[in-house]
Amino acid sequence: MASTIKLEIATPEGTFYRGDVEWVILQSAAGQITILPQHIRLITQLVPGEMTLRKGGAEQYLAVGEGLADVTGERVAVVTDMAIDAAKIDEARIEEARQRAAARLNEKISAEELASVNASLARSLAQLNVKRRHHG
Repeated sequence: MASTIKLEIATPEGTFYRGDVEWVILQSAAGQITILPQHIRLITQLVPGEMTLRKGGAEQYLAVGEGLADVTGERVAVVTDMAIDAAKIDEARIEEARQRAAARLNEKISAEELASVNASLARSLAQLNVKRRHHG
């Protein structure tokens, strides 16, 4: 059995990560999923939250947004609207963004704006949770 699985994470900005990992933990719409080498075929929706990967015996923590994961026994391909390493999250800036989004929810806004504000709020909360959990 292979000891690693290929992981590729793509965002609108380009390829965020590409490399071999021992495992990856994803937050799916159905709950947390751990992907190991030789995992069964799976396509799942990702929700904003924490993604953990293990490479060379060390864990790396990411905040990710909404997206999809396509899993085979040899690779995991993730397409997401956001991926940020926990160490690079600016907690003060993200807290300000969260507060702005929360304030907008109290305004009279269209359904489209509401969806955008809720998505922004979810991304901000994902980043804050990862940063605070791992002290970056």
